[in-house]
Amino acid sequence: MQQSETQSERKRPSDSDGRVIFIPNLCAMRAVFAVVVICELLAILLSLAVTERLSGFFSVLSLISLLVQWIGLSTAVLICLLRPHLNRLGNWWAGMSVFLILLGMAWLVSHLIVWMNSSMQLAMLSHNHTDLIWRTLGISAIVGVLVLHYLYLQYLWRRQEEAENSARLQALYSRIRPHFLFNSMNTIASLTRSDPAMAEEVVEDLADLFRVSLGDASQLSSLGRELDLARQYLSIEHYRLGERLNLVWDLNDLPEQAKIPPMIIQPLLENAVYHGIEPAAKGGTITITGRYRRNRINLSIRNTLPEADERSHREGNRLAMENIRARLAGVYDLEASLTESNIDGEHQVRLAIPHPWWE
Repeated sequence: MQQSETQSERKRPSDSDGRVIFIPNLCAMRAVFAVVVICELLAILLSLAVTERLSGFFSVLSLISLLVQWIGLSTAVLICLLRPHLNRLGNWWAGMSVFLILLGMAWLVSHLIVWMNSSMQLAMLSHNHTDLIWRTLGISAIVGVLVLHYLYLQYLWRRQEEAENSARLQALYSRIRPHFLFNSMNTIASLTRSDPAMAEEVVEDLADLFRVSLGDASQLSSLGRELDLARQYLSIEHYRLGERLNLVWDLNDLPEQAKIPPMIIQPLLENAVYHGIEPAAKGGTITITGRYRRNRINLSIRNTLPEADERSHREGNRLAMENIRARLAGVYDLEASLTESNIDGEHQVRLAIPHPWWE
């Protein structure tokens, strides 16, 4: 087996629970864009309400947009920075905290606008400074309650949808191909006679895989732990396939403490072995590449394909791929992706997971 590893000895991080609240991830560019659009629509609505003549609409809109966008974006930035702390709170306290943050930023920005009164025509917005401040706080409170209520209803709907699919996802998550289990048991049986120590090591690796596969799909794992499980799985397959299985590891600067859904790397490697290496008489190579760029974890699993006359008519494991996509969507919404392609006669699966540097 050919194996080149750029990372040294790895310490397995302990798994931890992922707590989900109804407040969206305002650190994501998609969410920030939504905040900007909503704030601008609100500014247009308020401008239409307070403008007496349409000829002065754009002058009023520019001032109200400045006020509303400052409040919206500063609130989004503060929620993004406090997100790790908010995730440790329950829904009620997280919602109340966000509401108070919104009112606090509305108070601060309105005072800042009043302080800049010397260069702005605030008379278009309000007859006096106190009136502007109270109007801003009142509108912010009403909009905040409506938005939080909408987000909470959306959260309940997603919880119900996840509950309806939990049995199916748990069954798919805990599934390990029967042929892999049978082949592993045969490998252990043969090693028991020739190399008892190696047989014990294979049993321990297999036990780790089953321990994770029988766990709770809702509990987040870590990237380092998942890579260790991937190595254990490939180690078992290497005992069985021998020199037919060639591995190349190319991992650089990966944040191994990053929290990810469990068992999303091992099924991809299992597909590569089952469809790419096992049918080939001469075996093949699996290349695992990992990079951390622009706050995203990028993993690539690339395997050679057997010759045309060696390819079996095995049914593709679409269930495993759809299971991984469903669990990625449940944790990251649209921020994560899983894609397949054929490049230079090899099959490649690319996995992209967001991980901000401050988490």
